[in-house]
Amino acid sequence: MASSPLYTGASSYIFDSEWQSLPCSAAGLPMMELLDTLAAPAFWTAVLRIATPLILGTLGVLLCERAGVLNLGIEGIMVAGAFSGWLAVYLGLPLWAGVGVAALTGAVFGLLHAFLTVGLALSQHVSGLGITLLATSLSYYGYRVSFPKVDTPPTVTPFAPMQWLDGTGLSALAAQTPMTLLALLLVPLIGWLLYRTPAGLAIRMVGENPQAAEGQGVSVAATRTAAIVAGSALMGVAGAFLTLSAFNAFFFNMVNGRGWICVALVVFASWRPGKALLGAILFAFFDALQLRLQQSGGAVLPYQLYLMLPYVLSILALVLVARKAAYPQALMKPYRKGER
Repeated sequence: MASSPLYTGASSYIFDSEWQSLPCSAAGLPMMELLDTLAAPAFWTAVLRIATPLILGTLGVLLCERAGVLNLGIEGIMVAGAFSGWLAVYLGLPLWAGVGVAALTGAVFGLLHAFLTVGLALSQHVSGLGITLLATSLSYYGYRVSFPKVDTPPTVTPFAPMQWLDGTGLSALAAQTPMTLLALLLVPLIGWLLYRTPAGLAIRMVGENPQAAEGQGVSVAATRTAAIVAGSALMGVAGAFLTLSAFNAFFFNMVNGRGWICVALVVFASWRPGKALLGAILFAFFDALQLRLQQSGGAVLPYQLYLMLPYVLSILALVLVARKAAYPQALMKPYRKGER
């Protein structure tokens, strides 16, 4: 893995060596060159790497919202997961233990969000934004306290690519780290949980009709709390990917809007794990493409137009899909036992 990342825009991160092998043209991007770019393994390697934290974060939001709770704390939880997981590894813990610390950190903030929104029935919007501010501020404060006189962020040894997949024809996946494989495997696992298990049925029931769920003996408070805690743990892991896999250090603003993208992707996915994977890859495709267009377009167009591309195209896709999305009927509706 290269040590010098090229970071451009709110959600783009790619490694120099991946793009140096691709042909560039200052005059623009001809059709044949575009086709060559899209066919290059390096391009799809970049797409998978960009998509990985989006997949993890979107699955976390999906779990929360399937249970009827909006979790706008994802942005801050990802920051806290990125910092805590990286700090744990920096202090000597193994990489997977760092991922576990990040998941635990996310779960703690999820428990706080559940207490405020489920236990006290407070506004889910206000609570989520408060969690984001709290988690982000605590992470930045913790970094400054831990490294008061450091100008360059300390580094750790991140996850290595899965070289054991070389020769299997899966070159784009072989260039990824095990955390990307984890994200991909979680998609069918979450789908199985939601649609093939009693626990998943309970989660969907409390998100659709909590009164009916309570009538069937399902504890709405316990089910929603468990879903929020599990979803928030996934958000923490999404943040840890940035510091333990994509990069090898923690720096301010590295999450930079990915959490909000995940919230939108859940709507695009109609609250289904398979479509969530598709949405994350679609956004990552646009993001990787705009990086390629920036490099090949020279000074013909302002770079801000390229940065806008993945967001504009994603908004268009969201508008086309969201109008037919069947959202959980009890989403953002507090439930008090005994009320009708």
